[in-house]
Amino acid sequence: MKFALSTNWCNRKYDSGEEIADKALALGFEALELGFNTTDAQLSGFIKRLDQIPVESVHAFCPVPLSAPDGSPELYSLASPDENERAMARIYLLKTIDTASDLGAKSIVLHAGRIPLTTFFSKKRDSHLLRETLIAAKGDTLNPKYRKALNSALSARNKRAAKITDLFLRELESITPVLEKRSLPIALENLPFLEGYPNEVETLDIVTRLSGSRVFAWYDTGHHRVREMHGWIDDAAKEALEKLQDASLIRGMHINDVKDYYDDHFAPGGGSVDFAALSSMAAKAEHIVFEPKSHVSEESLKKALAADIFGGRI
Repeated sequence: MKFALSTNWCNRKYDSGEEIADKALALGFEALELGFNTTDAQLSGFIKRLDQIPVESVHAFCPVPLSAPDGSPELYSLASPDENERAMARIYLLKTIDTASDLGAKSIVLHAGRIPLTTFFSKKRDSHLLRETLIAAKGDTLNPKYRKALNSALSARNKRAAKITDLFLRELESITPVLEKRSLPIALENLPFLEGYPNEVETLDIVTRLSGSRVFAWYDTGHHRVREMHGWIDDAAKEALEKLQDASLIRGMHINDVKDYYDDHFAPGGGSVDFAALSSMAAKAEHIVFEPKSHVSEESLKKALAADIFGGRI
């Protein structure tokens, strides 16, 4: 199994792509994922190191748009109700596709967007409020106050999600010819927010309806754990994930751990993610990408790489 490193770990620490590639090699990684914090200036360095360490996946939007103050996977949303925002997302997604193609990458990771749960005319009911309520309930997802807040948020989310799917499908269909031309798949990542779109059931629906059009799912271990801890993974979500896995529709995985109710992208091990239970999924995935945040130490990454995180089941 080949382990890749997301450059988001140190894009802001090193100025050149060569330095980042060299650091990944020194740590023992065999491939890279260019993260959404990758700058245009860093790209030439990654190209110079392709003979030593390949770029196998690229996280949209990459490189960081020149007009943006910083990188963000949700700088623009391809699932936004706003036509102008979707147009900007399309422009920079196409740029990401060009970048991935130029580097010989095999997949593109995309955050489709979020469904607003709080508006000017409605009470606050977003993931932040749910998290605060759950912490106050000491993690009890069956706590009456938490269930009331969650049910209210779910009701709003489901009504608004139904209006987005057809629009989002049209956007994906519009870029399908480009994906076909470049022989590149795009994978929709699960997000650690109730607002995150698409959720597990919606993802299955989307990739099934676009069967054969290079649209897949992408599974983030830490994001899923956050969703699980908050009670957002119900039986329908579990069944959808099983179907995606059985049909080999999960293109890749971001490997990171969770130590609290927040998505902190720790190195694997020491957190609450059960990696051994994910061995079957990992065996089928095209990409296994360590995606630590910048606070994770080199020593933690080396230890995780040396460990048998999937329990010897691959």
